[in-house]
Amino acid sequence: MSLYGVMRTGVSGMNAQSNKLSTVSDNIANVNTTGYKRASTEFSSLILKSGSGNYDSGAVETTVRYAISDAGNYQFTTSATDLAVQGNGFFVVRDPNGNNFLTRAGAFVPDSTGNLVNSAGFQLMGYNIANGATPTVAANGFGGLQVINVNQMALQASPSTKATVDANLDPSAAIIAGPPGPGAYTSKTSVVTYDNIGNAVTVDVYAAKTAANTWQIQLYDSSTGTALAGGLNTFTFDVTATGKGKLTAASPTSLTVTIPGGSSFNMDLSAMTQVASSFDFKATVDGNAPSAVEKVNIDDKGVVTAVLKNGTELPSFQIALANVPSPDHLTPEVGNVYSPNLDSGNVQVGLAGQGGLGTIQSGALEDSNVDLADELTAMIEAQRGFTANSKSFQTGADLLDVVVNLKR
Repeated sequence: MSLYGVMRTGVSGMNAQSNKLSTVSDNIANVNTTGYKRASTEFSSLILKSGSGNYDSGAVETTVRYAISDAGNYQFTTSATDLAVQGNGFFVVRDPNGNNFLTRAGAFVPDSTGNLVNSAGFQLMGYNIANGATPTVAANGFGGLQVINVNQMALQASPSTKATVDANLDPSAAIIAGPPGPGAYTSKTSVVTYDNIGNAVTVDVYAAKTAANTWQIQLYDSSTGTALAGGLNTFTFDVTATGKGKLTAASPTSLTVTIPGGSSFNMDLSAMTQVASSFDFKATVDGNAPSAVEKVNIDDKGVVTAVLKNGTELPSFQIALANVPSPDHLTPEVGNVYSPNLDSGNVQVGLAGQGGLGTIQSGALEDSNVDLADELTAMIEAQRGFTANSKSFQTGADLLDVVVNLKR
């Protein structure tokens, strides 16, 4: 056995315990860091082949592991843009240079331009679903992702394109000559639509019973009192035991007109009935006037909805989630983010609640998964181990002094 080997083994042990103290220190320093994942130091021995009569001391090496897949506790907040992933997956974020990373740190707030950024300055990524667009997800990459910007949701006017109607026409009404209009009608109501720049356009709906179980409906521009082209049709109802007052199979089910100053507008009347009840007309119309954003709501699927001051709700973005086959092998980067590598596997991007990904909790943050009691215990262990290794080094040095003094 070499005395130099004893000393080198002692140095190796002190370095290993120093590495353990480093990870413990990082964990303690980040005990309150949102989304932080605990690091740990694993030891493995390096053994040298020895003869039958001699033992050559080896060394110890360390490997740092990260408990990235272990979720921390959740704490609720009062901010709708504070987000936590419940289950598998990471938020996709982008740095100012356009590089994409993964993170569980979801303390997002709008910056001066309206981009949602977390405390480390990384921008939250998602898909644009404004005007009913369907997100196109590139499952193995970041294609199609955009920075989520809440300012883009303000002062946007959307033209009305459709209305879904739930109505009933009174079967006891008297028969009159059509077509229906301001001078002759059985029932009348109005719906508010919006043109291309957000002006409210009132459309009058006139209905006239022209024969038994037969009605004509005409749409008018309320401001001018003129009939809208394509806004007249005849509807027939099946009052047999099978039909029960619903539209007959041969009857039209909608009206399509062009809104003044707007686009093509379809009124869906397929749910209209003629049963023994008074006239009733309810319509759900899309489109909206421009208005400032009052607040932002985010559901468990990651859909970011702007609630305007006029009460309109506009789904505008859907937050993307991503995962890798081996999350614990991700590479930690500055800012509590992670990047993929060969050991972690390729990034798989998707939507919350799909493909094994978790859901999104708005108004909550994920705490670090550091247990302070465990870390303090590990610190004591590393301190004692370092001291013991220093003693073996000191003993080797003392024995070497004895050998040197034999010459004297």
